[in-house]
Amino acid sequence: MIQSILAQIKRGKLWQYAGGVFPAERKSLSNQQPIAPAQIPNELIIPLNQHIGEVADLLVNVGDKVLKGQALTNHNNFRALPVHASSSGTVKAIEPRPSCHASGLAELSIVIATDGKDAWRERIPTPDFTVLDRHAIIDKIHLSGIAGKGGAGFPAHIKLSVKADIELLIINGIECEPYITSDDMLMREYADELIKGIEILEFVTQCKQTVIAIESNKPEAIAALSAFDTDTRRVTSVPTKYPSGGEKQLIELLTGKQVPSSGYPIDMGILMHNVGTAFAIKRAVIDDEPLISRIVTITGEAFKEKGNAQVLLGTPIQSLLQQFELEPQPNGQTRLIIGGPMMGFTLPDAMAPVIKTTNCLLAPTVKELPPPGQEMACIRCGECADACPVSLLPQQLYWYAKDNDHEKLNDYNLFDCIECGSCAYVCPSEIPLVQYYRIAKADIRKQETEKKKAEIARIRHEARQERLDREKAAREAKHKEAAAKRKAQLNAAAKSESETATAPAKDKAQDAVAQALARAKAKRQPPNTNADTDVAAARAARKEQARLAKAAKAAQEQADDSATTAQEQQTEAKPKATNPAVAAAIARAKAKKETQQAENEAQASEENSAPSKNPAVAAAIARAKAKKEAQQDDNETSAPQEKPAPSKNPAVAAAIARAKAKKEALQDDNETPAPQEKTAPSKNPAVAAAIARAKAKKAAQQAETGEPQPQSATAEQDDNETPAPQEKPAPSKNPAVAAAIARAKAKKEAQQAEKEEPQPQSATAEQEDNKAPAPQEKPAPSKNPAVAAAIARAKAKKAAQQAEKEEPQPQSATAEQEDNKAPAPQEKSAPSKNPAVAAAIARAKAKKAQQKDSTES
Repeated sequence: MIQSILAQIKRGKLWQYAGGVFPAERKSLSNQQPIAPAQIPNELIIPLNQHIGEVADLLVNVGDKVLKGQALTNHNNFRALPVHASSSGTVKAIEPRPSCHASGLAELSIVIATDGKDAWRERIPTPDFTVLDRHAIIDKIHLSGIAGKGGAGFPAHIKLSVKADIELLIINGIECEPYITSDDMLMREYADELIKGIEILEFVTQCKQTVIAIESNKPEAIAALSAFDTDTRRVTSVPTKYPSGGEKQLIELLTGKQVPSSGYPIDMGILMHNVGTAFAIKRAVIDDEPLISRIVTITGEAFKEKGNAQVLLGTPIQSLLQQFELEPQPNGQTRLIIGGPMMGFTLPDAMAPVIKTTNCLLAPTVKELPPPGQEMACIRCGECADACPVSLLPQQLYWYAKDNDHEKLNDYNLFDCIECGSCAYVCPSEIPLVQYYRIAKADIRKQETEKKKAEIARIRHEARQERLDREKAAREAKHKEAAAKRKAQLNAAAKSESETATAPAKDKAQDAVAQALARAKAKRQPPNTNADTDVAAARAARKEQARLAKAAKAAQEQADDSATTAQEQQTEAKPKATNPAVAAAIARAKAKKETQQAENEAQASEENSAPSKNPAVAAAIARAKAKKEAQQDDNETSAPQEKPAPSKNPAVAAAIARAKAKKEALQDDNETPAPQEKTAPSKNPAVAAAIARAKAKKAAQQAETGEPQPQSATAEQDDNETPAPQEKPAPSKNPAVAAAIARAKAKKEAQQAEKEEPQPQSATAEQEDNKAPAPQEKPAPSKNPAVAAAIARAKAKKAAQQAEKEEPQPQSATAEQEDNKAPAPQEKSAPSKNPAVAAAIARAKAKKAQQKDSTES
């Protein structure tokens, strides 16, 4: 079939396509002058994307020096085209600039400040292209950044890279758009270079027949190229009709075959290139010159000078307007159109640059090309359908485009529309149908892109899910295999044990029991027993120390309150006399302080000899023992028991004695003064001392009130009335207990001496020492027993001090010998090492001396 078609083409047979219009050509305005070079502008604006496809990667930075023809971007994939510097200069900026597009949106561009030198980079020409193979030529075309100059801007190297067998190569020189003459002038002036480019295409495609199609209104171009006709190459003149230059329309016109709706000419063995593309391929392959310029038609009645110019890519439109001056318009505004009146668009900004697909700059007057009128309603005349070269239904597409019915638009083959503008040209309602179709196409493309992204995401998600499922299944299989392996090992071990076991079951059971006992023992054993014991003992010691400090503070406050009350009462009775209560309080405080010092020294000596290394632990243990023995002594008061063995620790014994004495004194204070029978003396010296103190206190109260004392009320009175000598009790081994007994006896004797013989003179100890003969009135006895007792103790202490100063006693200082009134002189006992015992002995001596003085008086 293709052979018959080629034979018909050689015979000059042509076919017709549907539709088409015959607008006014207006080509004579620009094809009467030769191609003129355009001026090099001061600034070149080179957008990165000037073709259909992806954007290449930047190779330059701001401030870099560039030469003419130097690559500014690097193609990162097969669909990306590089851009080159159109002239030498410096990269001034890389920023968004207005684009040469109907939208006028800014695109990323490289701005070059030209230096006027127009210096080329190093070039390597290849005069004989046949020395290069097919792939090397395609690479050169790719690196030169050549895109189709027919208007679509499709990369030329992609068309040449197909592996299909090319039967027919068509060189499109129709240029059917009104006003445009750039291809016509190219074929006229550069016919030889154009033929070289066609030869390169024939060499690469290995086609069987080449047809150079030229419209019949270009006789000069037909004549220029007909000189290069061969058996496989033919120049064919086609009738002037718009849009004969469309790819599908020209193929149908030359071959009589229609390209399928979703197909490509390459599928039919046909390849088509524009004459401008063939010329750029010659410059790239043979001259090593990338696509940096193109021929642009400057036309329209508004221009003073019209014609075609060789313009550097990136030249701002404003620069061309300065070179080709515009005539002043009545309304003061000039409409600028990129392209022809049929398929062109109004330029929104004159600073937009010339790019690879810019073929014409049209500046018509209002009379020449009136602006589109007001859109009116469609009258359904059907003129658009008759004019459509693709046999579409433009009015139906118009309704669906307005309703955004994308499904219907696809059903009516919207994307087969070549946007030639024939439908809008014949529309009596002046509806801009092409604009509606372009907007609808953009929306559908966007929707399709989103669908593709969603589909890719779905595929990736499913692939990931499958991978996770496989990994999960692999893990489960691995776990099952490991479990089966462990089970097999356990079974093998159990079988081996059952076969090799020789010991009896009893021995095995005993071994198991022994192991269990060992584990239990290990668990019961505390990790650090000594540390736990020390911590507990320290805590107990701190608690006991706080309790004792609190008790001592309470006792001190009570004593201070008693002394203060007694002092106030004595001051009211006789302000100028010396207050015995104050002296007694001072004496008690000193005696208490000496006793505490003695106890502290004893406790310190005991702690130094204690086995525990922690002093807090030793003190806590001593207090606990003292408290326990005190509780036992308290229980002995109700029922007489054998005396417990005295504690070897003096501090413990002293604590026990104080606790017992305090408790019995409290019990005696709460007893009624009714006469009682004489109780049996306690075997505990501390208890006996407490009873003696209580009885002395009671006798002092009765003496102050003047009441007769019952004969059988107290054990002291019975002892005093009965002069029969008593056996001397065995002295206590505990120094603290002995001190307590001595204090009790001294207090008792002082009270008896005051009660039996009142002194006619002043009761102060200072007057007794000085033996002042002047009699003084005796102060009224205090009703407060505590005050009376304090007075008695003060007198006893002062008398003891006087006695010690006047004459030392040659006899023993124990309070027990004084009570038994043993007249025989005795050897003086060795002084006690305990300060508390020594203090008690001193007080006993003082009381004895006071009694002698009272008897003598």
